[in-house]
This record gives sequence, structure tokens and C-alpha cells, in this order.
Amino acid sequence: MFLQRGQDAVVAAIEARIAAHTHIPATHGEGLQVLHYAPGEQYEPHFDSFHEDFNQRNGGQRIATLLMYLSDVEEGGETVFPASTDKPGAGRAGLAECARAGVAVPPRAGDALLFYSLAPDGRPDPKSLHGGCPVLRGDKWSATKWMRVGPFDSA
Repeated sequence: MFLQRGQDAVVAAIEARIAAHTHIPATHGEGLQVLHYAPGEQYEPHFDSFHEDFNQRNGGQRIATLLMYLSDVEEGGETVFPASTDKPGAGRAGLAECARAGVAVPPRAGDALLFYSLAPDGRPDPKSLHGGCPVLRGDKWSATKWMRVGPFDSA
């Protein structure tokens, strides 16, 4: 489900808080996307940056993503960065198998994960490859905010 940027006072307050913490103006953000994952569902590894010009015309490249966890998950559902050179979860019990492939963040209600899609030179960062591990038990609810290099026209 997509929420329009600034669609009501609650959404506008969330976006203002995101802007204050990221130092990226609210006008550079896309609308919030709310996602639900049931057991067995996952999101395959992908990049939030674009590789074609069409999606960059409105606001430019996606510079950052803020992933907000809206629920705890009994087991699984971690966000994993498999291209990371760090592998802190390798062999660690309590993580889904896919979470052992790189840096992984378990979903906990109230936590948020900020990561950048671009390297300091403005090129897409290959280490920003990320995915959502399968939910093994429970449900996962999250909200995603993508932020662009320039103002994004949400109309």
C-alpha cells in the first residue's frame, strides 16, 4: 500500500521526523510504502537505485532508504545485505539462513534502518544490494521511505 506524501497530519509528521533525522528534505521523498509479509514470504535481493533514465527524471536517483519495522517477527524476516564484505551472521544461531549471507538486521517494532543507495561519488553502491529474508513464524509489517537526490513530484 502506498501513502501519498503529506496526505494527512500523521503522515506529514512522520515525514518531517524522517527529514530531520536524515537531513534530506521531505520534498525529496517518495510516498511511504507499507508492506506486509506472511510466513514464507520474502523480498529477493535488489537495489533501490535505478539503472535507467526513465525513473531518474523525477527527483533524480534514489539516494537513501529508510526502512521502518512496524512489528516484531517471531522468526525470520531479517533485512540482509548479501554483498557486504562483513559476514557477522555466518554460523550464528537464531538467524534465518539467508541472514547469514551478509550484514542482517532483525525486524523489531519501532526500529528503523537507514542505508544509502549511492556511494559518495554519486554512483550506485553495489553493497546496497538488500533483501528481506523469508518470514518463518509470525507476520512482518514495515514501512519504506525512499529519498531522492532532488525534489520528487509525488503527483
